[in-house]
Amino acid sequence: MMTQSAGVSPSSNSKTFEPGGGHFSSVRGFVYIGAAALFWGLSAGLGRAAFTGLLLPRSGIRNVDPLILSQCRTSFSFMVVAAGLIARRGIKSLRLPGRDLSKLFVLGLGGVAASNYFYYVAIQRTNVATAIIVQYTAPVWVLLYMVARGAEHLTLSKIGSVLLAIAGIALVIGLFRHAGVQLDAVGVIAALIAAFSFTYYNIGGHYLLARYDRWTVLLYTTLAATLFWLMLNPPNKIIAAHYSATTWAFLAVFSFLSVLLPFTFYFAGLELLAPTKAIIASCLEPVFSILIAAVALKEVVDPLQAVGIAMVLSAIVLAQRSGSDIQHVTPVD
Repeated sequence: MMTQSAGVSPSSNSKTFEPGGGHFSSVRGFVYIGAAALFWGLSAGLGRAAFTGLLLPRSGIRNVDPLILSQCRTSFSFMVVAAGLIARRGIKSLRLPGRDLSKLFVLGLGGVAASNYFYYVAIQRTNVATAIIVQYTAPVWVLLYMVARGAEHLTLSKIGSVLLAIAGIALVIGLFRHAGVQLDAVGVIAALIAAFSFTYYNIGGHYLLARYDRWTVLLYTTLAATLFWLMLNPPNKIIAAHYSATTWAFLAVFSFLSVLLPFTFYFAGLELLAPTKAIIASCLEPVFSILIAAVALKEVVDPLQAVGIAMVLSAIVLAQRSGSDIQHVTPVD
């Protein structure tokens, strides 16, 4: 995905890729991805509490459009990262070769923004369970791509961990309950596009992180996503909503919990793990969402969900033991 262009000197935020790193680095990578999944689970619980009126019921948060929520969480995160990097490194250090910049923008648009947008479309046309299970077929696509590229070997443990993770998620989200699946052609296609986008930012992000540090990748991917949302929903529409100061404060906190912190940890994990292992570890997100809802919102975890949680955890253990990470990375233009 990423190569250094001939005749272009590395920028101050570029780096040399060192694959693998041994057992300790692998464990550290899983911890980072787990932290990202935890923050995504926390943000899901926070969102549910706010939009069901359990949190700040008089603030008007329940009236926030989901599209504006997606837009604000990306835009706020971009502004914080940009301000921090400019203050620490100076604006000149953020200049990148046009070729590399375009790849980061494609990752932001085709990975981050598209997965978010099409996931919400899928929820609107089907339901949450259908959208989640289709999106979380992404581990299959990542594994198939990495094997086809010759970057990973297809092993029984990897196949087992991918299938175990997907089956576990199906149980966690209650896919097999009554009305668990709602099929709609547009909704399923949208969920599948979200899955491919999720696949892309795992693979593309891994290779981009071979060259640039996670803050640079986060800066330009959130910038691309921010520009996408601005075109889809201009600022005047947001201003016209007349949100309260409490609502804006919630949107800021939500953006940090759902984008800034989790993506920082996720990219840190992608630096240390093969994309297949990283995306299997990301399956902890619905697990954390269920557990946090059980603790904070007093929701009951039924026996099938408990089995599903155990299956996802087993898949991660199996993935961690499935051998070393990428032995050899051959970037392509």
